[in-house]
Amino acid sequence: MIDSYSFGRMVIDGKTYTSDVILYPDKVDDSWWRKSGHLLQKEDLRDVIQYNPEILIVGTGAYGLMKILDETKQFLEAKGIELISEETKEAGKIYNELKERKKVVAAFHLTC
Repeated sequence: MIDSYSFGRMVIDGKTYTSDVILYPDKVDDSWWRKSGHLLQKEDLRDVIQYNPEILIVGTGAYGLMKILDETKQFLEAKGIELISEETKEAGKIYNELKERKKVVAAFHLTC
C-alpha cells in the first residue's frame, strides 16, 4: 500500500523510500535505476518480466519527465503485460486501486 508520495519521497506500508522503487507482489526493490536515467528501456525491466505481471504501472515522476521508449511499450505488449503510465502521484493511486484485484508490479520514479 502506498501511504503517500511527495517529490523524492514515497511511503510504502509505513516505510519511507527516497530513491526510485519497484513494488513487486512480495517485496520492494529500492535500488532500481535505469540504464539511461529518464528513459525507460526494456533492459530496465528484466526483473519485472520474471514476475509475469498482468499489469505494469509506471510512475514517470512528479512532472512526468521519465519517458518510455516505444520499443519498451511494444516489448511489454508482446509479453502480454498491460502498461499503465502516469505521473507518479496518480500512478500510486492506480496501484492502490488495482493491487488486490490484479497481479501488478509498479515502478516509480520519485523525482522529476
